[in-house]
Parts: sequence; structure tokens; C-alpha cells
Amino acid sequence: MPPQTPPVALATVLDYHQRTKHRFEGYAPGPGTLDWDAQPAPFRHFDGAPQIALPRLSAVPPGSALHAALTRPFARLDDPAQAPLPPDLASLGALLQLSLGLTAWKRYGPDRWAVRANPSSGNLHPTEAYLLIGGIAGLQDGLYHYRPETHALELRAAHPSAAGEPRLAILLSSVMWREAWKYGERAFRYCQLDTGHAAGALRYAAAVLGWRLAEQPHIGSDTLAHLAGIDRLAEFPARKRAETELEEAEILLAASFRAAAPAPLESTALQALAEHSTWHGVASTIDRHPMYSWPAIAQVAAATRRADGPVQPAAALPAAAPRAPGEAAKSVQALLGERRSAQRFDRHHVMSQAQFAAILARLQPAGLPWDVFGESPRMALVLFVARVEGLTPGLYLLPRSEAQRDALRPLLAARFALAPLPGLEPLLQLASLEPLELQRATRSLHCHQDIASTACFALGMLGEFDAALAAGPAAYRSLYREAGLIGQALYLEAEAQGLRGTGIGCFFDDPVHALLGLSGSAWQTLYHFTVGLPVEDPRIESAPAYADDHDTLPH
Repeated sequence: MPPQTPPVALATVLDYHQRTKHRFEGYAPGPGTLDWDAQPAPFRHFDGAPQIALPRLSAVPPGSALHAALTRPFARLDDPAQAPLPPDLASLGALLQLSLGLTAWKRYGPDRWAVRANPSSGNLHPTEAYLLIGGIAGLQDGLYHYRPETHALELRAAHPSAAGEPRLAILLSSVMWREAWKYGERAFRYCQLDTGHAAGALRYAAAVLGWRLAEQPHIGSDTLAHLAGIDRLAEFPARKRAETELEEAEILLAASFRAAAPAPLESTALQALAEHSTWHGVASTIDRHPMYSWPAIAQVAAATRRADGPVQPAAALPAAAPRAPGEAAKSVQALLGERRSAQRFDRHHVMSQAQFAAILARLQPAGLPWDVFGESPRMALVLFVARVEGLTPGLYLLPRSEAQRDALRPLLAARFALAPLPGLEPLLQLASLEPLELQRATRSLHCHQDIASTACFALGMLGEFDAALAAGPAAYRSLYREAGLIGQALYLEAEAQGLRGTGIGCFFDDPVHALLGLSGSAWQTLYHFTVGLPVEDPRIESAPAYADDHDTLPH
């Protein structure tokens, strides 16, 4: 699709956002029926590409430095005193298994599905990962595709060998059809959320090894597509329609094998790598018989692509606040590997105020994982608090910067109290509600889903929409990626408190704004989330992620 001028691209984004809102009177355009037996392939591979098996976590020897890193408490994940581990096949395998690998296979009756370390809308997993590797023993310099179902790398492109220090960058792309198959036009939103989820999962996993990851936003979409080879359309053959097989370049994360931020990568050097590569493999088929087509997704994807640009300084972030003694004592491997999306909540469980405060503290943009993106926070949080010890049920606001607080205060002051809560700063109480009234409102606004109304609290992520898009249409992706990163933090912090969370992509956009008295597009709700005590379904069977893995590291 040819490039659009900035005004046309912005108009495309605004039109897409409006037309893909869910409303009480009708949902966003989507498929009228689903054939679950013909679901798009959840895994992609490249026929003819050399395969390299990665070491699994179950094979990490006790007493090794990697074993010690995996078994230390989650609370110490951002401890600056940890010695970084060297980049090798074992540490690379750990990075990928902890972030993008399988964590279990589930079965219910005749249905069987994989669960992964990184969450995904509808468990559809549009995100593919490519690794740019140089100078790591046991691996030829080149571009590799990660296969989570076998925990292996495929050599997609061999690069000329270059002397120097070990190098690693991770490129994420989206197979948008995996989401569009179920969610129709709204799928582009979910692909961006999943990019944020995956970036967060990778950042946490890198911290286990003492490494750092940082997005390279100055590298444009065309350069990323060329580097990943996803613009080599002949190697992505379609049985029926091209859009079912294509991948969309999303972000590039550069790695530093120490606590310091990585040096920025250069687009010209990356382009030269792609030009001098020897390519291998042809992409496997995602969907042989698609039933629908959603042109709006390709249009908004084209409108939000980023051009190569100069390196911009990353936003300065404070260090994370120290955790309370004894908090998040579970090992990092156990916690990252046990992350799940809750399916049901105990509607009577009351979360302690200490748990609530600990989760909110880790949502402030300070330290890990917020340094993976170099931009200032754009998302404030509106909370529907149902059952938290010491808090009146009702609506609350959590600004994530002083600028957000100051911008939202005059918009909300006519309707809400904006009362501070001592000990829970910067949380503000908007309004108290009768429990039944709150339950009805929360359920109604979240597409009538019980999972929202039975949680201890639900929240909506309210983005600085107009202000972000003033920088260009590509910021539309960045807003959703930040929301996905918040979601990943919520997943893990809920697990750290012995609770569980689940992301909610189905909510009625404008009715949420109306509840808050917001009009126009200055602030838009982009992603919702719930946290509570999960109720497990004993009918669902669980099996190891990899068939020959019988032992795991101690928790």
C-alpha cells in the first residue's frame, strides 16, 4: 500500500479508531461466525531453514549462575547488584523460554491448546520474534526466527561474520490475521497490545539475566520489514488471500548485556545487513481458507508506519520504589512461568490493602519494565474498586505523572470529589457507589462480562489520545503498546500477590468516557484489566510445555 501524506494518515487513524469502538447499540465490525476447526495456525515456521535447538530451563544445572538467577525471588528482579550473565546458548534459551516460550499445554474434552509466557488477546498470539545475533558462540551471525512450540531457532538469513563484542536485537512482528480471524477490524488494536505484552515479557526475562532491552523507535517500519525479510513476499505464499500470510513489522529491541542502556542501532547498518544476507526458508501457511476480509486493518497499518529518523533521548525514569520485606518471594522462574489469565474470580474475596498498594506502586513508570520504551507515560488508570480492604467501593483515579493529574483534574472536578487517600498516593477517590450499582455498571461497561464485575478491582487505561497523535500517526501504535506493557506488569504483580489478572479488550469505549464526563477525543480508554482471586476449573487438564520435560526448577 503506497505511503499516505500525514494529514491523510491521521484521518485514517481517527476514522479507524471511531469505527472500531464497541457501542451499546452494536459491536465493532467482526466475523458473523467462527469455524474453530479452521482456526489460523498458532505457530509459524520456515520450511528449508536450518534449525538450532535451544537449551531448556529444565536442563539448567543446579549450582550454576543461571540456576541462581532463575531461583532468586521475584522481588529482587530489579536488584542492581546482580552480576550479568554472559550471552550464550543457555542464557539465550532462558530469555526466550521465560518471555515467549510455552508454559503448559491445556486440555478440555477434545480441545487442546498451548499457554505461553507472554499473554495474548484470545490466546491467538499474533506476535512473531526474530533475533539479530552476532558474536555469540554456537550461533552463526544472522537473523533467526524463534519457534516457541519446539523452543528452537531457525536461521532465516546468514549475515557476513563481523568481529567484535556479542550483539543481540529482537524484532517483533504481527501476523494480524490471527487476531482478525476472530475479532475483525478491532484486531489491529489487539496486535499492538500484544506487542506491548511481548516487549514487557522480554524486558522482565532480560532482567533475570542482568541484561537490558530498549526499543529503537528511530528505526523505521520499512527498515524493520527489510531486516526481518517479511517484505520478501514470494517467501510468504498465500493459498487464497495475501493478507492472511503477511507479517507487519512492529518494534526492534536492542540488548545490552549489562545494566546500562544499549547503544542505539543505526538504520543504514541494518539495511546493509539485510542487503548482504543469504536467505533461507519459505513461510508456513497461516490460513488456507479464510472466510472474511478486513481492508481497514491494512489501511490503519499503512497509516501508522514509522519512517527512519534521528535518535531521540529516552525519557528519564526514577528508580523503582523498594518492595516491602517478604513481598513477592516466589522465584522469578516460577512466577514468570505460572502467569495465566484468570477465567473466573471468587466474587466474595477481599483483597488486602497491602496487596492493592503493592500492585499500584509497581504501575508507576519507574525502573523495570518501563525503561523498555523510551517515551513518557501517556496512560492514566481509572479503577472500579469492588472489594479492597479499607476502601469504599467506587471509582478511583491513578495518575501516572503529575502532568496527567493536572490535565485530568479540571475535566473531572465538576463531577467528582478527587479526594486524596493517605498512604495510597497518588490515588484519588472519584466517587463511592453502592456495591450492587458498581457491579452492574462494571459488568455493563465490559460487554456484560462477569469476569469484570466479580474481580476485586477492574481498571481502564485512559490514554492522552490527541496529545500523543499530535506527534504523528505512528503514536497510535505506541499508545496501545504502553497499555500492553501495563497489562504485562499487572499480570505479574497480581501473581506476585497470590492473585491473578486478565486483560479485557471488549468494553464499550464511549460509555466509559460518558461515565467519567469526558467528551471529545482528548482522552480515550484503550485497554481494560481485572484482578482478583481466581477460581480454577478442575475439568481443565494440564501437561508440560515440552513433552520430555518432567522436572522443573524449584519454586
